[in-house]
Amino acid sequence: MRRPIKKRPAVSADERYKSESVSRLINYVMIRGQKETSRKIVYAAFEEIKNAKEGGGDPLTVFETAIQNAGPQMEVRSRRVGGANYQVPREVRPERRLALAFRWIITAARGQKGVPMHKALAQEIMMAAREEGAAVKKKEDTHKMAEANRAFAHFAW
Repeated sequence: MRRPIKKRPAVSADERYKSESVSRLINYVMIRGQKETSRKIVYAAFEEIKNAKEGGGDPLTVFETAIQNAGPQMEVRSRRVGGANYQVPREVRPERRLALAFRWIITAARGQKGVPMHKALAQEIMMAAREEGAAVKKKEDTHKMAEANRAFAHFAW
């Protein structure tokens, strides 16, 4: 029997944008419990988005669009059937879709060497909003893998 889904505590909205998703982004950026540092990084990134010449505008709408564009609809999960492992395509739950989008955007931003984190994060969010960048490419690769393994969909549990 499957274990029940955890009841996670609700994340309170951040003070500047009054958004729960921005508060979750701050938590995802945070390393070693340094929340104030991650808050400064996220707010500086949003200022970069606001002041950007191309792809800028309201940082909250750009951020929401980026999260929508970077979150996968399908993914593959490993399933063992009769001594063989199959990659079975499955639909992604909304909470996991949001978590993967945050993770992929932040990982792509951290991968840019020689660029301050707030600039890299702003750049990655703007690219994801335009359906470009490493996070969107990762989503497309995940979708391609799910499409390639569609023959094993009948093994879904």
